[in-house]
Amino acid sequence: MPVEPPPSRWAFGDPARYDALDDLVAIGADLEPGTLLEAYRHGLFPMPAGSPGEPMYWFCPVRRGVVPLDGLRVSRSLRRARRDFEVRVDTAFEDVLAGCADPARASGWIDDEIAAAYLRLHRLGWAHSVEAWRDGRLAGGLYGVAIGGLFAGESMFHRERDASKVALVALVDLLNDRYAERRLLDVQWLTPHLASLGAVELPRAAYLRRLEAALRAPGPDLASANPPG
Repeated sequence: MPVEPPPSRWAFGDPARYDALDDLVAIGADLEPGTLLEAYRHGLFPMPAGSPGEPMYWFCPVRRGVVPLDGLRVSRSLRRARRDFEVRVDTAFEDVLAGCADPARASGWIDDEIAAAYLRLHRLGWAHSVEAWRDGRLAGGLYGVAIGGLFAGESMFHRERDASKVALVALVDLLNDRYAERRLLDVQWLTPHLASLGAVELPRAAYLRRLEAALRAPGPDLASANPPG
């Protein structure tokens, strides 16, 4: 079971009062585990401002990207690719985090402060990695935060073709149990890549309603993805 950290000393206010035209809804606060969990429970997530020493930015997109658990598009080639990888959960969180934070990646945004914050969340049982392995090597994966029936995806990476997609398919499979209707797979913003996999946009108000229900839902058994032994 995840360990609940001390509560945040920061308040994020009522999401219904956020600017209806701006994704950026708060600036400042900290990245302590309690603050991060409070933010996700209010529909927010952090991103660095872009310059060292600048306050943290907190976003609650006007139009939120989500992956419908019954709407993931798995192509024939991706179904074949799944057979080439072994999926594991939380066996290499730091390595997945490092892969996502690789400064050589285009549009990289995960700095040392962000990485350290999510590693703390992982050690408390809230942040998780879904990994695609081949021949004993980490080929790709994703990480995010799980609170009840919410899985807030943060980033994904691949070193081999289709590896991150295989991790996403595995995550959807894990979430897609008898509580699936109450679960929510959040991907922050809709990108062309995510749209090609079936992700859609929700207006902020609709997302927040779904979030409220998801937070009350049971969480998935993520460890069941790991091979026996």
